[in-house]
Amino acid sequence: MWRHRIRPRKDWERIVTEQGLIFPVTTKDDGTTVPYWNESAWYEVTMDEVERLESATEELWALCIDAVAHMVSPGSGMTDARLGLPAGSLDLVRRSVEAGHKSVYARFDLVYGADGSLKMLEINGDTPTGLVETAVAQWRWLEDVLPDADQWNSVHDRLVARWAELRTSGAIEGDHVHFVYHLGGGAEYDDGELEMTIHYMMDTAIQAGLTVMAHPVSEVGWNPDHREFRDAHDLPLRNVFKLYPWEDMLGERFGQMILEGREARPVTWFEPAWKALLSTKAILPVLWERNPGHRHLLPAYFDEPRDLLQWVAKPLHGREGDNVRVHLADGSEDVQMPGAYGAEGFVYQGYAELPSYEGNRVVIGSWVVGGEAAGMLVRESDGLVTDYYSRVVPHVISDTVSPDPAQVRAWLADRVGADVPTLPAS
Repeated sequence: MWRHRIRPRKDWERIVTEQGLIFPVTTKDDGTTVPYWNESAWYEVTMDEVERLESATEELWALCIDAVAHMVSPGSGMTDARLGLPAGSLDLVRRSVEAGHKSVYARFDLVYGADGSLKMLEINGDTPTGLVETAVAQWRWLEDVLPDADQWNSVHDRLVARWAELRTSGAIEGDHVHFVYHLGGGAEYDDGELEMTIHYMMDTAIQAGLTVMAHPVSEVGWNPDHREFRDAHDLPLRNVFKLYPWEDMLGERFGQMILEGREARPVTWFEPAWKALLSTKAILPVLWERNPGHRHLLPAYFDEPRDLLQWVAKPLHGREGDNVRVHLADGSEDVQMPGAYGAEGFVYQGYAELPSYEGNRVVIGSWVVGGEAAGMLVRESDGLVTDYYSRVVPHVISDTVSPDPAQVRAWLADRVGADVPTLPAS
């Protein structure tokens, strides 16, 4: 993997904004801005590297499915309190596993070391973002700048195919899906990231033949007579894609109705309730316990670093690096990020040094759609923690050329296929 400098396209901020990436820059506390979309550089990878990333991603996905099945099994030691979830959550998750509820997507964060090693930092299994950046902005950059080159990026095609599969398989009741998101407010507002992501996901569902509607989750209501959730037009919710973490949703009044089973006809959720286990860092020590020494995992433990000399403390429900602490053995770095997380508990994960390219520390976001590896997103940061000020940089596969449509169709049909890991009851 190599980093190359390049001149950005003229008027690049307008270009990516018109493509849907509505915050091409990040505003700092002092009012100045730094690029969020950074096309003053690009990363070169080879096809061999892509195949290693694909293989690692699918292997890790299989380990996560195994870990979820273990966590809901008797004797796993998991409880709602252990997971920092509202009372009754694990029972809901267990029912979701037993029902074999289908998921849409997830994103691993990986460290690709200079020695070729690949290590999992975490999985964003419930509400991953970065889709517009991956599936639209970097692909359109490739078409404009290096049109004969290729990119590891089938995210859009696989999302459309996944929605179509869910529709035709009966996993979606009818053909209507509501898309809801947590709008936030004040300091909670995310500059429109969730709205941007939800509208992109709506577009992929429309291309799969579904009828869609979106609104903030705060506009979802409850009809006590019919015991069902209703949308802003008083229509019942049957299938819902949400960008709202399960751990937050279940802690609210409406979430309690789900936990208490008050619905006459339960909503089909995407992502399903079992994804709550892939939205908590608790998955990290469980993965390590079940797969000690695995080449793609870092040692991880609940509550304490144990024998780790260098470690990263992560709050169970933390996001964007908030409240992460990095401790190095020689004391050269002891970083503690601010934030509002941590009351739910911490896990301690072995420290893995992020590779540095001209001072830019790199994390690879590796996408899974319908259980299959789908593409990657490169993020750069200045420090040890990938936070709100990280930058997205496009990538190129250097030793292959842009595939023709027939080759793309073959890849979409042949990858993983029947070997996609599934939950035990599905």
